[in-house]
Formats: sequence, structure tokens, C-alpha cells
Amino acid sequence: MPRDLQKEDENKEFKRRDRNIETTEPETEFVEEVVEVRRVAKVVKGGKNLSFRAIVVVGNKNGKVGLGVASGREVVDAIRKASNLAKRTMVDVNVVNDTIPHMIEVKFDSARLLLKPAAPGTGIIASNTARPALELAGIKNVLCKSLGSNTPLSILRAVFKAFDEIKPPEYYAKLRGIPLRQLFHGEEVAKS
Repeated sequence: MPRDLQKEDENKEFKRRDRNIETTEPETEFVEEVVEVRRVAKVVKGGKNLSFRAIVVVGNKNGKVGLGVASGREVVDAIRKASNLAKRTMVDVNVVNDTIPHMIEVKFDSARLLLKPAAPGTGIIASNTARPALELAGIKNVLCKSLGSNTPLSILRAVFKAFDEIKPPEYYAKLRGIPLRQLFHGEEVAKS
């Protein structure tokens, strides 16, 4: 076999190997965390149909986070479906200096949630249910208090409602018609 054809065959072989490497290693920038897996039952004429409900939070620890809830006959199926759903329903979170810009109290169904910004070094003071959503959103310092229902799904939906309602400081400065410096420091800017 001539050398030219041998080199072409080798190049094709390398390309095939490269293609296989790319397909076997999917590059994922999102971290997923399973918050809860619960067995649920549907009562039918012949008895009970058992399935599993999974609650999964997915985020990139840089301001993007999503919540997925799905059911499946097997635990693995439920987690996979919930993870895919969470990746499709991502929201952007306004994070300023590793915390939220302002205090907020939200209500979702019977769950009431209070989120407060915290000083650097405080960490995430939150329940085991709300903590994954806050961590995967990239928030490092926050105080979170659940005031109503302690159902995991209601608490997580309240956290995501809070993420939607949190606005950046620039939004409030523009709304009031004042500069950003005055919004934070409360001082009048001398007009020259």
C-alpha cells in the first residue's frame, strides 16, 4: 500500500477516535442536586400504582439555576426526567457581592420565605431544602427563614419566586431616578 493512502487511513482512524471521545464525554457546566425522592401511589381499580417523584435543582453556581419535578416508575427515571426539566426551566438570579441585593419576603401557597442579604463570611444560613437552590445559584452569603409550610416543593417554589422578584440595584436606581451611589450611600450628589 502506498504511503499516501496509509497516512489517509491513519488520519481517518484518528478522526474516528476523536469523534468517539467527544460523544463519550459530554461537557456539562451545570451541577445537579437531588433534593427529594418520594414514593407516591395512585389508587386504581386493581390496587395501587406505585411511582417515584424526584425534585432536582440544577445550576452553574454563577447566577443560573433551575428546578425540576418529575415522576417515574423507577427512581433513576424520575431523577433523569426532573433533571432535564430543570435544565429547560432555568432562571437568572441577581447576585451582588456573593449575596442578594435586597431583603425579600415571598409567599407561595402556604410557604412563606424570608431572604436577607448577609455580610461576607456568613455563609448560607438556610434549611436543607432551600440550601441547594441558593448554593447552585452562586449565592455564598444569605439568611433564609421559612415561616410557613415546611413542604420541600413549596419551599423551593417560594425560593424560585424570590429569585424572579429580586431585581438588581440599577433597576431601583432607575425607578427612583437617582444615581446608584445615592441609592447605596444615601448621600446627595452635589450638582455642579
